[in-house]
Amino acid sequence: MRKPKFNLDANTLAFATISELGDLLRKREISCVELTRFFGERLETLGPEYNALALSLRKDAHKAAKDVDWEIKHDRFRGPLQGIPFAVKDLLSVADYPTTWGAKPFADQVFDYDATAVHKLKNAKGILLGKLAMIELAGGGGYTSASASLQGPARNPWNKAYWAGGSSSGSGAAVAAGLVPYALGSETSGSIMTPASYCGVTGLRPTYGLVSRYGVMSLSWTLDKIGVLARSAEDCGLVLHEIAGADDNDPASANKSFYYTPQYYSDFKELKIGYAEIDFSEWPEQALRPAFAQALTVVKTLGPAMVESKLPDFLYGPIISCIIDSEAASVFETLIRSGRVDQLADQGQIEGLKASMNYLALDYLKAMRIRTQIQAAFRMLFAGIDFLVAPTKLEFPDKVDVPFDETPPQRPETKGVVAGLVQAGNLCGLPALTMPCGFVNGLPIGLQIVGRPFSENHILALGVEFQKRTDFHKQHPGTAIT
Repeated sequence: MRKPKFNLDANTLAFATISELGDLLRKREISCVELTRFFGERLETLGPEYNALALSLRKDAHKAAKDVDWEIKHDRFRGPLQGIPFAVKDLLSVADYPTTWGAKPFADQVFDYDATAVHKLKNAKGILLGKLAMIELAGGGGYTSASASLQGPARNPWNKAYWAGGSSSGSGAAVAAGLVPYALGSETSGSIMTPASYCGVTGLRPTYGLVSRYGVMSLSWTLDKIGVLARSAEDCGLVLHEIAGADDNDPASANKSFYYTPQYYSDFKELKIGYAEIDFSEWPEQALRPAFAQALTVVKTLGPAMVESKLPDFLYGPIISCIIDSEAASVFETLIRSGRVDQLADQGQIEGLKASMNYLALDYLKAMRIRTQIQAAFRMLFAGIDFLVAPTKLEFPDKVDVPFDETPPQRPETKGVVAGLVQAGNLCGLPALTMPCGFVNGLPIGLQIVGRPFSENHILALGVEFQKRTDFHKQHPGTAIT
């Protein structure tokens, strides 16, 4: 990479927050063109090392950066995302450029419009640098290895022998490696929470319907959500502020806006946080337990009432699988019936998508009825607590060069919060934040906070306070330093 012309430390710049970068731009210590060139070169140079880059949009980004420099020169300041580079998962459409959905059958697919979330970030004068790799079709049908992607297995910047996590794997890797300050991803059942946790970045899954999915590939229209992977909880809030809101083009839009105002949610001593000691002391892999215990201690220092809790007793995994598979069969019916599904990289996913055609309407409707019972049970649970806190992932990421280990881990029969929380949270459309909370064997681990629908400001305020008391989110992988 070329040596930057500006008088700033390259590593500091690569891992700066949105606010820090914005401050540099407003003080004119760096121009938007220089900032865009810096991240553009990182994304193009280092992105392929992690199999994180699907498409560079650097030429258009340079034009947009010149416009921002003109605005700043004339003291026209639009907001915190003005001039900040970003990238998006390759299931969000960008007008006149390929949107591959991470899959060979769609490698030449081009739309003539931007996804709503992309459009809103461009309107905020964010600088779109590129599209990021993903698990093909966002994992529809299930997949058996990290190689289930058009770009190959997304490598974890902390250790390239490990997986970055799916299906927003490119988004997690790109942010962790300092290739972009933030990225958009999507979640149906863990696809933001997993890569954010594995890659040591902060990930926000908004309430279902808060962010428009217009221009986004559908996997499961009653579960899909667009969210953020970024350096910090504050960064996630700044991005959500721009991408949230009503959209007539998305029938599932909640018709709600979001204004990032964490300053009004600072009295943590009045909160009741549900958790289970067993989630931190017995459910994670042995090596992870001390770090999770320390993270729980930090949460307790915030001063809330800690309430021993457990999830309502449902079979969350089978229910969400039935819904995803049934809806995916409808979405990808033409792909499956045409035989083009055989072009996918993962044989297990090919078989899974074909098998999804065998679901009966009876199965789907029964799963949806049970889902309403789950949602009612969670409303009762949150009548007594404000948030749930648990480890995000209980294990180390898989290696990129071997199939996933499907052997069920040996865990206690007693269940707390963490077992099924990702599936349950998605079935109920609940917002969640995952934050880095420690490192074990050189790999990051994450802590998740889950709240009631549309409680993002309160969740983010908790996240900001946790990150004031820790510095895990400020660490970055040595392999990403250039």
